[in-house]
Amino acid sequence: MRPWRRATLVASTIAAVELVVLLVGAAVVVARPLARAVERHAQKAAAPTPAHVVQKKLPVRHAPPPKPTHPRAQMKVLVLNGNGRTGVAHAEATRLEALGYRVAGAADARRHDYATSVVMYSPGYRPEGLRLGHDLHVGVVGPLDGLKPSALQGGQLAVILGAR
Repeated sequence: MRPWRRATLVASTIAAVELVVLLVGAAVVVARPLARAVERHAQKAAAPTPAHVVQKKLPVRHAPPPKPTHPRAQMKVLVLNGNGRTGVAHAEATRLEALGYRVAGAADARRHDYATSVVMYSPGYRPEGLRLGHDLHVGVVGPLDGLKPSALQGGQLAVILGAR
């Protein structure tokens, strides 16, 4: 082997070793502060929040329902049996008359698989629908859905009796 080749191999090997040493040194210099920063961040995240810093949730307040403008005696209610039990619609119609409502009719609903009772109201009669739902202890009150106002037999409200 010629002497200049040997010198070139030795010089290249030394340069490669120096490069590896520099890379390891740079990694150590950069990694220590980075590791400390990550550790501090983890400690902050794990620290419990002081009680005086914890924000309390404010209670949600809903606007009270509007007051009914029509008395019960002016409201006509269609009672529909949606649970399939015989005589339920007529019994509920009698109960409504005792509460002061006028009954537009009592019949079977198209379906008999209602799980819960529903009160529905014509446009403009939301307060009266909410009052009827309160009177009957029915939690589901909404606008007419699946019924046309003409199907109410001249009434403004409808009750579909469910299994509960």
